[in-house]
Amino acid sequence: MEIRKIINNNIVSSVDQFGRELVLMGKGIGFGKKSGDLIDERSVEKIFSMDNKDNLEQFKELLKRLPLEYIQLSNDIISYANSSIEIRMNQSVYLTLTDHISFAIEKFKEGETFANALFEEVKLFYPKEYLVGKYALCLIEEKTGLRMPDDEAASIALHLVNAEYDSRISDTFKMTEMIREMMKYIEERMPQFHEKSMHRDWLASNLKYMAHRLMKHSPFRETGDEEFHNIVRVHFKEECVLVDSMNEYLQSKYECSMTKEEKAYLAINIRRTRDSYIN
Repeated sequence: MEIRKIINNNIVSSVDQFGRELVLMGKGIGFGKKSGDLIDERSVEKIFSMDNKDNLEQFKELLKRLPLEYIQLSNDIISYANSSIEIRMNQSVYLTLTDHISFAIEKFKEGETFANALFEEVKLFYPKEYLVGKYALCLIEEKTGLRMPDDEAASIALHLVNAEYDSRISDTFKMTEMIREMMKYIEERMPQFHEKSMHRDWLASNLKYMAHRLMKHSPFRETGDEEFHNIVRVHFKEECVLVDSMNEYLQSKYECSMTKEEKAYLAINIRRTRDSYIN
């Protein structure tokens, strides 16, 4: 493998056997080198590849101006997320998370901190990603001596969610707001839902995956089991009324709608959660 372009002393670009451009990171990997020189593979610490050419060009520009420390931090956080919660993330996470971490650290050094308006929602709806965010804060403190607030753990978590669902960060915020509003809609009509419980967490998880489908307008393959829908309507009347009302709200605000099957299963989950408080 040979060097195609020197990005800085620690970053170079190359190509694989298929002609796909790669970005290679390693301490001193580009020092004193020039295009065409062979790469000492022992010095390669990380290989980045992205299918999106625009993202790759942005990433290379980002690597040019950032300290190696920030790049390694981001890489360590992503590696931890891959191994600890085993989520598949779009490669663009290397671009978005590295950019975010460098911005957040520099602003924190200047005395600026940012509150995350979705802090509680992130902890509830994305607990695994939030734990990675907490790990990231410990890693940042270990490497830089800076202890950032827990709000930053939630912000890092949202970037992981963004890469997990392959969406824009604005859509991830919007999806999280939708989940919050659906949960609030239920809690206002069934006050006992404010209390923490395993079933409430299951309900939140159900709302999360449904909100993702609704936001993406992804097709949902229904079974067409009308008998099942009718049984739910008969035995879960109160919950079905609530779900129908919630669906009307989603249609008016987000221009999306639950399927019959989604509404039926949500009604069942609401009943199950309600019963868990009673028993």
